[in-house]
Amino acid sequence: MSELLVGPVAVRVFGSFESAYFMSYALRTVNAVIAPNLVADLGLGAEQLGALSSAYFLSFALMQLPLGVLLDRHGARRTEAALLLVAAAGCALFALASEFALLWLGRALIGLGVSACLMASMKAYRHWFAAERQGQLASWMLVAGTVGVLSTTVPVQRLAQLVGWRGVFGLAAALVLAAAAALYLLLPPTPEERAHRGPSWRSAMAGYTTVLRERYFWRMAQLGAVVQGGFIALQSLWIGPWFVTVLGYSPAQTAELLLLFNGVLLLAYLGIGQLSRIIERSGWSMIAVGATAACIVVASMLGIIGWRSSWSIVFWLAMGAASTVPVLMQIHLSMCFPVAFTGRAVTTYNLLVFVGAFAIQWGIGALIDAFTLLGSDTVGAYRGALGVLTGCELVALLVFLAWRVPRPRPD
Repeated sequence: MSELLVGPVAVRVFGSFESAYFMSYALRTVNAVIAPNLVADLGLGAEQLGALSSAYFLSFALMQLPLGVLLDRHGARRTEAALLLVAAAGCALFALASEFALLWLGRALIGLGVSACLMASMKAYRHWFAAERQGQLASWMLVAGTVGVLSTTVPVQRLAQLVGWRGVFGLAAALVLAAAAALYLLLPPTPEERAHRGPSWRSAMAGYTTVLRERYFWRMAQLGAVVQGGFIALQSLWIGPWFVTVLGYSPAQTAELLLLFNGVLLLAYLGIGQLSRIIERSGWSMIAVGATAACIVVASMLGIIGWRSSWSIVFWLAMGAASTVPVLMQIHLSMCFPVAFTGRAVTTYNLLVFVGAFAIQWGIGALIDAFTLLGSDTVGAYRGALGVLTGCELVALLVFLAWRVPRPRPD
């Protein structure tokens, strides 16, 4: 049975998860700002840069299925605190490494270590907070994540000038350790911990069959993998090089534009909590909401590709704001399954989103290099790569609209 938390304990629980997610999102997007430093110091090409940054998403995605079992079996507190120790080790390795392979490994360890930061909070909140507050809590978590992104724009750009990108990752290792300690020491035991053990590994893994057999899940997840995954790939790396290479901004100007972009994103995430209440009161379907958001994303991407003036930032802002809506789809899906399956439902969806982010982030770099080899100039190569992504998003939207299956109801 769920235990609803109030007062200081509720604040402490939320604050602990919030601080961890702040670091998770900061580490996800920091390469967009330090990319010029990495290229200058290590001589990385576009494909290498994409592969290095997407290592985070690959390990993050691979961890999602075992993570769902760990959350449902051992609870959110112990699972996330332990994984954050791995993330801290990854930050330290990245700070010390001088070879591409070690940098890649450090980045992969970071992705593995922060893989539980949002999913663990969703699992815990399902136990400890009322159902009508889930959308609002998710909104606040995403605001915390966006503040983490904001910290990696101008602040990190200036910090890197003082201590270098290696110093930035050394500081990150210390902050991640502090977040792990807060989770483990300040949170009350979860229901799974008090029961001493949850479902067996065999039965827990078999529970994924319930999720994977649900066609409604796949209707939602395929759109999330392309639209939400594409947004994550752009936000966490390629938006920075686009501003520098295509629009001609300096690294300092790019950091300021990223601050603006992520500030608007923060406001959009604040609005998500209110939007979830409006949807609930009005009776709008999540299908209509998701389709509308995806249409805005596709239209904005066409504007980004076709309009190269400084005003094209408007299309980036529209794309970013609309890309926050698929988060509601994830919360919606978590409520379509029994509470015992929450961890596995949200991590399976997250797996597909981050597989999409990994493939898109690496694929954009590979396409840029491929278009360049075929004779395109650098600007044309960037535009061609984003054009391929936009085509994929349009196909996913059409599948989402055409595939009509009923919504499941939890027991």
